[in-house]
Amino acid sequence: MDLSELLEVAKAERERQKSIRVHCCTSTGCQAANSLTVKRNLENAVEETGLSDRVEVIGVGCMGFCGRGPLVQIDPEDTLYEEVTPEDASSIVAALNEGEGKAVKGDFQHPFFARQMRIVRKHSGKIDPERIEEYIAVGGYQSLYKALYEMSPPQVVEEISKSGLRGRGGGGYPTGLKWATVAKMPGEQKYVICNGDEGDPGAFMDRSVLESDPHLVLEGMAIAGYAVGANHGFIYVRAEYPLAIQRLQKAIQQARKYGILGSQVFDSPFDFKIDIRIGAGAFVCGEETALIQSVEGKRGNPIPRPPYPAESGLWGCPTLINNVETFANISAIIREGADWYASIGTEKSKGTKIFALTGKIRNNGLIEVPMGITLREIVEDMGGGVPDGEVKAVQTGGPSGGCIPASLLDTPVDYDSLTKVGSMMGSGGMVVMDKSTSMVEVAQFYMEFCREESCGKCIPCRAGTVQLYELLDKILKGQATMADLEKLEDLCYMVRDTSLCGLGISAPNPVLSTLRYFKEEYLALLSQESPNGKVLVSH
Repeated sequence: MDLSELLEVAKAERERQKSIRVHCCTSTGCQAANSLTVKRNLENAVEETGLSDRVEVIGVGCMGFCGRGPLVQIDPEDTLYEEVTPEDASSIVAALNEGEGKAVKGDFQHPFFARQMRIVRKHSGKIDPERIEEYIAVGGYQSLYKALYEMSPPQVVEEISKSGLRGRGGGGYPTGLKWATVAKMPGEQKYVICNGDEGDPGAFMDRSVLESDPHLVLEGMAIAGYAVGANHGFIYVRAEYPLAIQRLQKAIQQARKYGILGSQVFDSPFDFKIDIRIGAGAFVCGEETALIQSVEGKRGNPIPRPPYPAESGLWGCPTLINNVETFANISAIIREGADWYASIGTEKSKGTKIFALTGKIRNNGLIEVPMGITLREIVEDMGGGVPDGEVKAVQTGGPSGGCIPASLLDTPVDYDSLTKVGSMMGSGGMVVMDKSTSMVEVAQFYMEFCREESCGKCIPCRAGTVQLYELLDKILKGQATMADLEKLEDLCYMVRDTSLCGLGISAPNPVLSTLRYFKEEYLALLSQESPNGKVLVSH
């Protein structure tokens, strides 16, 4: 396939599409709210009303406003319906003729939508993720063609470097620097791995991208393979994401059929194939060396670095690892240029970031916002604040992050600012808490998670997370003293400074951040004991 053939496919697909498209969300969240029945009823209503000559019902990916799902959007009218029931379907279709439906209407001018800037999620909810032709019709795979025929591998690496894109998996490592390191490594065999092992509680950004626009990730991986000299890629996805896996499998088959993956991509000398590896759901496999062990068929335990995967990774070969959202940014950067991407965000945090906004919040779901937006704008404007009362704290970065108090809601959301206040970007989880939330219980919840997910390879994490959990439990039961609180803090630093991998290193963050900003809650739970162990004062 050459460029003219690709453009011909795009033209044919646009001509095939009917004048009115009814988009029904069929992502995991909306499916749980019966959206597949909604879609079927919409199709039946179109057929029964004789509108099938100009109306088609499309199953699409996530539109973002998950708390109001199932969502249905009418294109080109741009009408949105929220919380659609199967019984609403006939009313929505009837409104295509009569102009008014009984279903609950949404508003794309709502701050939840209006404040977003969609780069990665630009086509989510707009195209059928199970048809490659729809992706091609909106410009899909043209960036890969451009890279192969208009740019050399070093030029692609330079473009990614100039864009300022940093890894969206949590660490924030400069993407271009990682690509350049792999590219300069000697050896005929190199690999590209997409880390889709999204394990943070409340996080579903990567799942949504894979379900909604799988070809976007495949294109980013293929461009990366060309840039670093790799001919084989793996997508590592946890088994809890069956819909994402199903759509990825179909997308890979379609891309192979069109000659976009496999041998001689776009009739060029470049070969690139992609396989899927399904993980069992171990949180530690989000760490790159543990992930590599798992892909190789071994137990997913982290190994000491150096050497880093860029030097010696999968089966001892140079390996590039980025997460789903990172690869999903690549096509836009190649298409629009590094300068365009670098103009978005802040000086050190470029582009946009997807967050899963959850917790005690009126408007929950997925948002994509430019770096540098404040927590207050996200929580109060886009999220609508808490249903009752006031915001108490926002947890960013999942089990690896920290709890930021309401007094710091004007903190910009970028890598450096979040680190400065004791939290981190992480993969994009954002949990809002109100005044009724016990911050000590929050710290215990995340510590319990880390305790259960520790692989057990290193003693500081294996034993330290258990002891931290037990100390928190002792505090919550009112049995702890000031000495226990001091021990808790000391143990946090020990686990952080001596653990082997990122799980143990970051596990104490929720405890340390709550001690930093909500220490009075810990103090209120302490008991003061006499030397013989009898309680003298209980707070």
